Amino acid sequence: MKKFILSEKYISFLLILSIIYLLIFNIVKYDPLNGYDAEAHHSYIDFFSMYLPYDIKLPNVKDTREFFNPPIPYIFPSIVQVICRNTISSNDIMRACQPIYGLYTQIFQSILYLISIYFYLKIFKNIRNDKKLLDFSLLIFVSILVVNYKTFSMIRGEPYIIFFNSIILYRFYKLCSNSFLYKKKDIVIFGLLIGFLALSRQWAFLLFPAYFLFTFFIEKKEEKITYFKFMFYSFLIGFFISSWFYFGLFLEYGSFTAFNKEPVSFSFKNQPISFYLPFGDEISYIFSKPIRPYFSNQFLPILYSDLWGDYWGYFKFTSKNISLGKNQLMVGDYLARVNIVSLIPTILMILGVSFGFKTAKKLNKNKNDLFFTYIFLAITTTFIGYLWFLIKYPALPTGDTNKATYMIQLFHMISLLSVAYLDKYNKSAKYPFVIFLLIAVYIHNYSAGLTGFL
Repeated sequence: MKKFILSEKYISFLLILSIIYLLIFNIVKYDPLNGYDAEAHHSYIDFFSMYLPYDIKLPNVKDTREFFNPPIPYIFPSIVQVICRNTISSNDIMRACQPIYGLYTQIFQSILYLISIYFYLKIFKNIRNDKKLLDFSLLIFVSILVVNYKTFSMIRGEPYIIFFNSIILYRFYKLCSNSFLYKKKDIVIFGLLIGFLALSRQWAFLLFPAYFLFTFFIEKKEEKITYFKFMFYSFLIGFFISSWFYFGLFLEYGSFTAFNKEPVSFSFKNQPISFYLPFGDEISYIFSKPIRPYFSNQFLPILYSDLWGDYWGYFKFTSKNISLGKNQLMVGDYLARVNIVSLIPTILMILGVSFGFKTAKKLNKNKNDLFFTYIFLAITTTFIGYLWFLIKYPALPTGDTNKATYMIQLFHMISLLSVAYLDKYNKSAKYPFVIFLLIAVYIHNYSAGLTGFL
């Protein structure tokens, strides 16, 4: 076991280097204009930057169909756009600057991704009361998610949710560790992070209810009161920071949750039975051809295939322009194998969620139990909230609003619970074998994290 622990340190360094290589490769090879709704996100940036640095004006529905998105993800590329347009000469400066701000935004978001991993490492360093920061089980569980490299290669809001959420989780663990005692600066920092999350993308709101549900899992009355006061004041700050944007949506479009599709009255009948319970011959395509148009609008098969691969064909595979990459016609076969071997981390992730459920039910929780209880609650509210969205805004017949990128924070939090679950067996003889399996899956799936748009 000692030899394994020693080698684990060096394997961790190799894993970090491999992650950095993935990020750099995609920065060099992947054009963000190939991403989900890319032209609409670029239109947002071009409009937003048009008025900088003298004025701040957000686009409306006529300017881009992504008008409903809050502004934080567009600030950095817009600044680069302003610098670019003042330094180059072109007949169409806006269009000429798109590749430049796209490249720098990819670099910036890659740095945010690495910083997010750093905060995860800090959390588990404190959980284990360990001196070492590097932890292979955490690194492998987070980095094995192919959706990371797809998401952080595109210009969108989800990378910022991951970034701010990693910091807020670290602050939340410190709060749990301190029996919910806090200082004024803790409220300010937490409130700022809540506001920044709300201004990153609306998916972040699915994380917030869990902070209040968590109150019911605190056993001591005085701690419960102290915690509630902390959250009340923190969310009040977050409200003041972010509410202006949502009030603006309400005043202009009549809804705080304006969207580019019209909602329908909530009913489980909004989606066909196959959406909830996939059946038929198409199920076999999950492990043979996990790319569209197979198993169209089937919730879990699409989410699974998009988590581990590229179901929609915006990163590794594209049916729209085969000439963009090499071996595009064979990608489906490779992604099928990816889906098969990814059953191993998927099973561990399910066990991680089960561990979170059991922890939430425990009495006499310690600080670690409390933290994992929140993670479980946030996973639950996020999953239910996303399912509600897909039912409220059915995208028939394809289900094209069902993307793993939209719920990337869900998979990160599940990974944290999976690490905690695996920690229970780190002294077992089976632990190195499980780690070996995860390494084998990571190596096999490595190519899935490299864009095929060459």
